[in-house]
Amino acid sequence: MNFKEIITIEPGKRGGKPCIRGLHMTVYDVLEYLSSGMSQQEILDDFPYLTKDDILACLRFAEENTSPFEARSIKLPVTSSDILESIRESRARYS
Repeated sequence: MNFKEIITIEPGKRGGKPCIRGLHMTVYDVLEYLSSGMSQQEILDDFPYLTKDDILACLRFAEENTSPFEARSIKLPVTSSDILESIRESRARYS
């Protein structure tokens, strides 16, 4: 499945920010949860309407829509190998 089928942008919803499947959960919400230290499983437990594919689609969206400068300024409390593994999984699933 293409991540662009999961991430939607609607002008009247959440100020036109990219959302997950038309829900009020934005890509930025998920990225913020991950950057605050939540694991993918914790996010899924707290938001049962989300799927692992939704989280991977957010990561793939961020990868394609973040400049190298912005990426360097993101501080995640996880190891770089964790991030790389998530990105590899996202690429494999949505490429």
